[in-house]
Amino acid sequence: MTGTGAPGIRSAVEWLVSVAPEPDACRWEWERNPHGVALLPAGRRWDVLILPGGLGRPALDVLTRLLDRPGPVLADLGDARTGFFVPPGTAARWLGTGVRAAGSGTWVVVPHPGRVTTGGVRWLVPPDGTGTLTDPALLERAMHEAAGELAARGRPEEALGGLPPADPGPVQRS
Repeated sequence: MTGTGAPGIRSAVEWLVSVAPEPDACRWEWERNPHGVALLPAGRRWDVLILPGGLGRPALDVLTRLLDRPGPVLADLGDARTGFFVPPGTAARWLGTGVRAAGSGTWVVVPHPGRVTTGGVRWLVPPDGTGTLTDPALLERAMHEAAGELAARGRPEEALGGLPPADPGPVQRS
């Protein structure tokens, strides 16, 4: 079933499995895994920047206002995390509070691009097979804008994944 479907899905499958050490094993895993997921290495064709869900979804909303189509985007089952596929090497250079980066030497749980998954992770923006990735500078801009929108609505803790802002401690006055 992995090889069937629309040409775009076949292209997306081939693009994703091209990073697998054993592409046929990846296809087999997608077929046999009850959750429809496989582990793929980051750092070859893409890295993944993982944002807290409270910031990730609003950042995706901003990105879709800026672009016709961002690169692939994953979300976990509870929307606690959102993963943006960015160019390889981005993870090694990224500095950002609350943002985790998966790059060379890490593995990412990836669902089949043409199936609805039953648990774990799902595509918010599936890969299109062309290799389109999100520009990290645009993602950073979208994150700042989304955080600003959350702060303006009185919900800045959502940008930190539900964590309250740090207590600045006692204020000293001279």
